[in-house]
Amino acid sequence: MSIEIPVGLTELLQGYTVEVLRQRPSDLVDFAVQYFTRLRDTRSQDGASSGGKTGKGVMFDGEPMQTESNGEDDEDDDSDFEPPPPSRFNRRVSVCAEAFNPDEDDEDTEPRVVHPKTDEQRCRLQEACRDILLFKTLDQEQFSEVLDAMFELRVQPQEHVIDQGDDGDNFYVIERGVYDIVVSGTCVGQYDNKGSFGELALMYNTPRAATIIATQEGALWGLDRATFRRLIVKNNAKKRRMYESFIESVPLLKSLEATERMKIVDVLGAKQFSDGERIITQGDKADCFYIVESGEVKIMMKSKTKADHADNAEVEITRCNRGQYFGELALVTNKPRAASAYAVGNVKCLVIDIQAFERLLGSCKEIMKRNIAHYEEQLVALFGSSMDLRD
Repeated sequence: MSIEIPVGLTELLQGYTVEVLRQRPSDLVDFAVQYFTRLRDTRSQDGASSGGKTGKGVMFDGEPMQTESNGEDDEDDDSDFEPPPPSRFNRRVSVCAEAFNPDEDDEDTEPRVVHPKTDEQRCRLQEACRDILLFKTLDQEQFSEVLDAMFELRVQPQEHVIDQGDDGDNFYVIERGVYDIVVSGTCVGQYDNKGSFGELALMYNTPRAATIIATQEGALWGLDRATFRRLIVKNNAKKRRMYESFIESVPLLKSLEATERMKIVDVLGAKQFSDGERIITQGDKADCFYIVESGEVKIMMKSKTKADHADNAEVEITRCNRGQYFGELALVTNKPRAASAYAVGNVKCLVIDIQAFERLLGSCKEIMKRNIAHYEEQLVALFGSSMDLRD
């Protein structure tokens, strides 16, 4: 027996859910009564109005929970259901119910957004975006279009850039400033003068997962929702198709759910290296780790424990092939790189930065830690004494 879902039910419930996340009422039943009573009254007023004008209220017309005003004061309205006042961040209201299929999206339907910039602004913007992995897979024309569309924002101490439960409007790249990451009233992390945030709500059509609060005066670059989805999300859809089967074959990621693996694909970057090129350098600070997509990588280490290696000549420790990973030890141990890595022939690697590692690969840390013991066994065989990589 098949059950047909009434037309409009999904949008109706999505609108209510968004308001629950925004208002966080103590009594969901009482809140539901107020919400749907107000919705009924609003629709009755809409039916009696002429010329398509409405008073303040909630309406469903293609996009749920849009709020319009005829410009007149309405002191009798229930203020609990008023949307937050427009801010200079140009937040949109309740867009998480919008359907978006990147395979069907027509690039010509959305006008190209351009925010004029001085040469000095563009230089600062390019520097801020230089290490943003989401932009790494864009071609030069797409990246230029992203830069054109981004706009500069100055923030003040204690200013909320985004609020948990709100709908996604913009993606943000940090130029400078320190920003607290707050989830349900608890600070769970911090961005310190670099990084980006706000992409998850735009990628997966979900409310904001955290509140971001500036702790000092700072500067951000914003990218509007439409441009982000047209360029970044559509490009990621192509990347998913390209890497789906490969990611499923990586042993490290087998413990993840399919949806989690696809989120990994969304934050992957790709780099190519020629024969003999050094990929990472022993002693450097770690900011990412690598998965070999094609080719072979040799891991080399300078000895400090044996006289015949006093000249710090590098000794080969191991080799990594397709599906294997390297460079993770420094991320797990919070230490500088313990070894160097070189391309053997032409090599292509997928790159995951430290922010994505901490956010998306926490469940893989134990697997990585177990490999440290394996590396140490190899060092004992080569150098005759233990070199604890965790010290």
